[in-house]
Formats: sequence, structure tokens, C-alpha cells
Amino acid sequence: MHIPEITLNDGLTVPEIGFGTYKLNGNEGVNAITSAISTGYRLIDTAYNYENEGTVGEAIRRSSVPREELLVTSKLPGRYQPYDKAVTTIQESLYRAKLDYYDLYLIHWPNPQQGHYVEAWQALIDAKKWGLIRSIGVCNFLPEHLERLNKETGVLPSMNQIELHPFFNQEEQRKWHEENNVKTESWSPLGRASAVLENETIGKIADKHQKTISQVILRWHHQLGSIPIPKSASPSRQLENISIFDFTLSESEMTTISQLTRPDGRLKDQDPAVYEEF
Repeated sequence: MHIPEITLNDGLTVPEIGFGTYKLNGNEGVNAITSAISTGYRLIDTAYNYENEGTVGEAIRRSSVPREELLVTSKLPGRYQPYDKAVTTIQESLYRAKLDYYDLYLIHWPNPQQGHYVEAWQALIDAKKWGLIRSIGVCNFLPEHLERLNKETGVLPSMNQIELHPFFNQEEQRKWHEENNVKTESWSPLGRASAVLENETIGKIADKHQKTISQVILRWHHQLGSIPIPKSASPSRQLENISIFDFTLSESEMTTISQLTRPDGRLKDQDPAVYEEF
């Protein structure tokens, strides 16, 4: 299966769809992730706080795909944002997965009240210089946070992973990313299997294309220019989710889906301006 790729602002080339691993732990998690890799996923997303970096590492070792063909992402938790703690945590992340490097490492949340995200970013910049990380980015950063990183370090993230689904389309944030050459990645791209998967409007578009609602939503992400990272433990669903590159949504279909957005569309009201995650 051919998955299109995109080159980030620092030169790393990544697939335009990835695989989320939140809550995939232990042996069942290993089986789900090895299945995803054999299905064709090459971009694998984990985080220190998911407590499954070891599971991801084990799945990579059990997979028949060479490590260098996979792109593995992990994330720095809020409680370890002070510089020295961040450096240690990046090392610990690698030890947990038994990996020599991460392809992408992201700051999980800005936690602006704590005020440590710039020094955390400096730790990522240094870890990249030391060869521990190939590409560095963030999650859930608002334009004001990204501008501060650029102003104080001169380095913009290669990507920003944000909550993005049809009920919360992030139009302004995506526009900022596009203008500043930061790639958008979508977490909970299917709205964590919420009402979005029963939406009649998307259902009609899906019927027209003879695709599932999930496939139409993931295609919508792709055409918005964002990388979705759907999660599924089911091999058939994994295949369904990755099979989105053989059809195209029209401009009017794209607009129809985007218009489902709502001001309170966040799934858990996690506004990065105030939400803190440790």
C-alpha cells in the first residue's frame, strides 16, 4: 500500500497518516501495534504519560519491518519540563522503549501557568543535537506559545499535534501553522468514537463514495493538510483507517464537513491556554 509522505521544516520525511497507541498496553498492546505495522503504518505515536513506550518498543522488535523504516514519536510530560528534568526524561523515554533515538519528540502540553515550556524546548533542541531525537515538535501549543518559542530560541517546531476533528476544525490554528511552515497533526481525529461517527451529514458523503464514515473523516484530515493518527486494536479497522488514498472529497464536501465545527467542540474542554497536564 502506498502512503504519501511529507517533508517537515527540518528535513524529516514522514507518512501522511500515523497510528495512535493511547491505552494500548502490555501484550495486547504489542499485538495491536505489530498488526498496525504489518498493515502498513510506519508513523507510531506514543507518550511518556501513556506508560506504553515499552510496549511500543517491544512491538518494533517483534515486527518484521526494520527500525529505520519506522518513525516513532514520544512526548514529554508536564511535570518534567524544567530543563534538567526534561533531559533525563528524554533519556528515560528511550530506555523504556529500548530505542537509540526517537524520530519525533514532542512537548505534550504547554502548561503556561508553570512557565517552563521554553526551557523544555531548549532541552529538546539539545537532545536533537546529541542525536537522541531526529525531529522536535509540540502538542497543543497555541500561536502565542509557538511565537514565544521562536522568539526565545529561534527554532520553530516541525509539527504541532492538536485536537482536530469535524466538531472542532481548528481553522485559525491550522492557518497559523501553514503560514509558518509547521505541520499539523490531529489527535482524536475521529473524535474518540463520539457522535461524529454517527453523523448523518458525513454518512451521506460516505455512501456516495462507498466508504465508511471513518474513512471520509480521515480523508478530510488529509485534504486539510493534517496528519491524522487514528488508533484501533482491530486489524480490520486498522486497514480501513489507512485505506483513504484512493478517493478524493470535493471542495463542497470538505466545506460541509468543516461546517460541523462548533465553539464548544473540544471533547473534554482541554483549552491549552488554561489546561495543565502533568
